Amino acid sequence: MAVRASNINNMAPSYIQLHKKGILAQRVRDAVSMLEECRLCPRKCGINRLEGENGFCRMGRWARVASYNAHFGEEPPLVGTNGSGAIFFSSCNLLCSFCQNFEISHLNKGFKAGPKQIAAMMIQLSDNGCHNINFVTPTHFIPQILEALEIAVENGLSIPLVYNSSGYDSRESLVLLEEIFDIYMPDFKFWDNNWSEQYCQVSDYREVACSAVIEMHRQVGDLVTDDRGIAEKGLLIRHLVMPEGVSGTEDIMRFIAENISQNSYINVMDQYRPCGSVYNDEFINRYLTKEEYMEALDSVHRAGLLRLDPRHRI
Repeated sequence: MAVRASNINNMAPSYIQLHKKGILAQRVRDAVSMLEECRLCPRKCGINRLEGENGFCRMGRWARVASYNAHFGEEPPLVGTNGSGAIFFSSCNLLCSFCQNFEISHLNKGFKAGPKQIAAMMIQLSDNGCHNINFVTPTHFIPQILEALEIAVENGLSIPLVYNSSGYDSRESLVLLEEIFDIYMPDFKFWDNNWSEQYCQVSDYREVACSAVIEMHRQVGDLVTDDRGIAEKGLLIRHLVMPEGVSGTEDIMRFIAENISQNSYINVMDQYRPCGSVYNDEFINRYLTKEEYMEALDSVHRAGLLRLDPRHRI
């Protein structure tokens, strides 16, 4: 079931009004202050990134960008005709051992970028016709993104912003982003914390992700598209199906239906492959089977969810 609201077509993103009222500037100050004893993500490393100290994500005061481009591999409502303006950040606050972007996340491939540089990327992507600015793996760089946004708004940026994360996001940080990000696109990776501890070194992924997705939905609601089917505002949820039931698809779909919305836009992804450091793992050192993926799709329907991304159906 598509949700469209033509009455909000062509409305300026709310971050423009926040900037005019000085609220965005205060959000920047609040976010930067969180770097002093870093608590941007649920790991709460407590180190002083303003002085260049590194915690779990190994990042200091400045952002690091791996690449930026018009991306056509994202969900159809983001891609539209001209692509999603993706800015891929280096490193990650979750660092899954099976990450398919291992060089970027674990090996920190990329270059240091200050606010003016990131703002220039945003403006360039917008000028090139991208439908949105899509920050990929943004959690550990929230202050740096907000600093850049201030500059970009002053230079005419007026397209939706996408927060594209692992789902391991703290509510404290997400609250700072209310009325700044128009679209949230978290992963929901695991239900069983034993697996998240084994593959991501976190023992509370389920609780954190549940809280984060609830907060994201509170802020932006179900996905709304314009009359072209292009996303304007709302929540999209990604879920990577993994071998041996590691990702807990059935429980995650039930949670979304019962606690978020049956009209949540869900992308159940079938592209798992062994990557990173899991080649000798006894559970996930293989590709997904057709039967495993079909069972995952069945769990979506059993939960009563109504909006399944069509690209990965078998």
